[in-house]
Formats: sequence, structure tokens, C-alpha cells
Amino acid sequence: MRAAIIRTLLPLLFCAVPPLAAGLIAAALPPLAREFYLNHMTPLDFLIMTLGAVLFVSQTLFALQALRWRGSGFDERPDGWLSNLAQAAEWFPLLGLIGTVAGILQTFSQVQEGTSPGRIIQLYAPAITATGSGLFMALINILPTWIVLVGRDLIRTLGGGPAPVQDGKAAPRVPREAVSPLHR
Repeated sequence: MRAAIIRTLLPLLFCAVPPLAAGLIAAALPPLAREFYLNHMTPLDFLIMTLGAVLFVSQTLFALQALRWRGSGFDERPDGWLSNLAQAAEWFPLLGLIGTVAGILQTFSQVQEGTSPGRIIQLYAPAITATGSGLFMALINILPTWIVLVGRDLIRTLGGGPAPVQDGKAAPRVPREAVSPLHR
């Protein structure tokens, strides 16, 4: 029973955390802000959200595979993919920034002397939505890799396995490498 929990249930529970966190973040937004965002989305927002969702689902599926205990260790085949996909998530704030700059340029191109502040705010909306899209996708796309790192340590601990070893010494509980934490 304990082995079934460690090998099957814990990986599923850990992989449920990123989608639940994404939903919680979206639900925690003030309703008026969420409504404003949805009413002012641009094609760039749809691109960012679509790419981010595909990346997020892919990482979550790889995380599920990476958290499966296989007798003597974890399935490390998805580690390279997880690392590369996590690095790809770093591009979302930059895509949002491109949308922000484009929105500001669009606003400046349409503002004339005597333009009301309300109209300026309306023209500025695409700049804000692009920023929000990029930041949201970057935030949720770091979760699957983090879940693998934390989950493996917890599963190993609950399973009574040895602490992770690196260069003959016990590895730190939280990896310090920023570029590729799964390739230790």
C-alpha cells in the first residue's frame, strides 16, 4: 500500500499543484481587473497564452513521468526536456514587454492635443494586457520543474531512500544551479 502511494498517488498529487496554483492565481485577481483583461486581449495576448498553455501542459506531463519512482531511482529521461522547457518560459516576460512597447507606441501614435485621459487609458490597454499575459505565463511555467525538484526529495524521504548524493557528499535539499537544476 505504501509503495503504491509513493509510486502513483504522490506523483499525481504533485502534478496537480501547478494547475491548481494557476487557477488560484487567476481566481485571486480582482474581478474588475480580470474583466478588463479579458475585454482588451490582443492577438499577441492570445499567442502568449496559447504558447504558455502548451508549454505548461507539456511540462506537467513530463513532471509526472519524472516523479515516477522506478525501483532504484526516478525516471530521469524527461529531465532534459523539463530543463529546456523551463528555460523557454523565460521568454514570456520578453514577449509581454514587446506587447507593452507596441501598445505604448500605438497609444502615442493616436494621441493628439486635446485627447481625453479616458481615451488615452483606452488606447493604453493593450500594453497592460501584454505585460499581464507574459508575467502570468512565466510564473505558472516555473512551477512544474520546481514541483519535480521538491517532489523527488519528498518521495525519496517518504520512501526511506538515501539522500541525493553529489560528488560523494549529500546534495543540498534545494539545488543552487539556476541554469539546469535537473542535470546535477
